[in-house]
Amino acid sequence: MPQIHGVLDLIFWILAIGAFVMSVWALVHAVRTPARAFAVTGKQTKKLWLIILGLATLFSFASAVGYFGIGYGQLNLFAIASVIAAGIYLADVKPAVSEIGKGGNQGPYGPW
Repeated sequence: MPQIHGVLDLIFWILAIGAFVMSVWALVHAVRTPARAFAVTGKQTKKLWLIILGLATLFSFASAVGYFGIGYGQLNLFAIASVIAAGIYLADVKPAVSEIGKGGNQGPYGPW
């Protein structure tokens, strides 16, 4: 009979790796986005988002490698908060700031 704890540990480790990947994706996008785009869209400043996403990446990495818990992939309050922060950025801020700076010569099938 398979160990149920081994399967659950594997599931939580995969979730922790997913949280880390999501946080890194949000952080890389925030670094590449110009600071003016955050101001124009009325979102928080780029500096604040870099701090939030940097901490989210740090905590999700620590959760994925088992720094906080006994085993790998122990989801804790910091890992859940990092998923929430990265999720807010990716769902709300990223679409808004991505629209800034796109060319105005858009035809029905793309840029001219």
